[in-house]
Amino acid sequence: MKRIGQYSAFADAAIFEAVRTPWVDLGGALSQVSPIDLGIKVGREVLARAGIDPLAVDSVLAGSMAQASFDAYLLPRHIGLYSGVAQSVPALGVQRICATGFELLRQAAEQLRDEAQLVLCVASESMSRNPIAAYTHRDGFRLGGAVQFKDFLWEALYDPAPALDMIATADNLARRHGLSREAVDRYARDSHQRALQAQRDGAWVDEIVTVDNQVFELEGYRPRGISLARRADAVTEDSHPRSTTLAALARLRAVHPDGVQTAGNSCAVVDGAAAALVGRASACTRPALARLLASAVVGVAPEFMGIGPVPAIRLLLQRSGLSLDDIGRFEINEAQAAQVLAVVQELELDSGRLNVQGGSLGLGHPLAATGVRLVMTLARQLRAHNLRYGIAAACVGGGQGMALLIENPAYRA
Repeated sequence: MKRIGQYSAFADAAIFEAVRTPWVDLGGALSQVSPIDLGIKVGREVLARAGIDPLAVDSVLAGSMAQASFDAYLLPRHIGLYSGVAQSVPALGVQRICATGFELLRQAAEQLRDEAQLVLCVASESMSRNPIAAYTHRDGFRLGGAVQFKDFLWEALYDPAPALDMIATADNLARRHGLSREAVDRYARDSHQRALQAQRDGAWVDEIVTVDNQVFELEGYRPRGISLARRADAVTEDSHPRSTTLAALARLRAVHPDGVQTAGNSCAVVDGAAAALVGRASACTRPALARLLASAVVGVAPEFMGIGPVPAIRLLLQRSGLSLDDIGRFEINEAQAAQVLAVVQELELDSGRLNVQGGSLGLGHPLAATGVRLVMTLARQLRAHNLRYGIAAACVGGGQGMALLIENPAYRA
């Protein structure tokens, strides 16, 4: 019988340390910074926090969705080099849209099966620098012909196979699962409030690195650096968390006339980067952030792409020999509120264990970087509450779902 999806188990993989920049709203202080430089920032910081010499890194994996700078092809290599990794160490670009951060960690764990001992994973996204692009004018402009420059950020959210944008796929789920506009707005309000409260409580202080204006030197090569926009001196916290009400959300117009999704109950568009060090648990000389136990990825119908976490989580649990009751916390990416509610309904998931610090509705979703954030946030929750297992999951445009199972190495029964 042919298996559905792809499952991988890891016997000796651990996330030693993980950090991220603040998530900053579209057009904000990070809007002019190349994703390469954001990636260098977190790459350097995660190595410093882990107390690991960059020369100990055996492999660099990096991901970014949009080509947000002219040197985008070089993103993985330059992140590695300017993070201080040895010149002989190879670098690889990774892409699984919204699950890119998960895929980085999965591939890192796979590399540990071979010769690698330590892998630097970096995910970086500048939504603000998504280009206005044309793909049909290499030969020039014909008299009277259409000028086909389009907004890449907007057009990339459209799937031509089902002829739907990502918002419409969530509206499809709302109709299939009987989700009202009020229910969707209520979830969004609660998520925004949880994120705002978590920020006030300092829940992300340990994972966020301050980003300021600085230069990255590399001996023998030209320097790179970060220059913040809007005359900012430094960015220290996520910019999107804010207070809202059901009444305020209800006033927003639906993106599609017959739908429930609005700007207020869909993920925020932000810039940011995250990094993690993945190595062999048996070789970790200090308490690891988390053990990486398994991953699962499954394809679903593109027109219902948001349901992807359901089969991915089911496969992950089935092959790992666990049940939903064994999982202390879930972090499921909030692409759209209706999408998350459909997943909750399908899995009959206890909402008290889901996204307890809010999610991408309140924080934002820098495509490639979100997966790493979900895992590091989840890992720190498991440690703070002495919980053993956690699952992070996300839907993927085009019709996929991916999930990772992690374990708290400090858990005490």
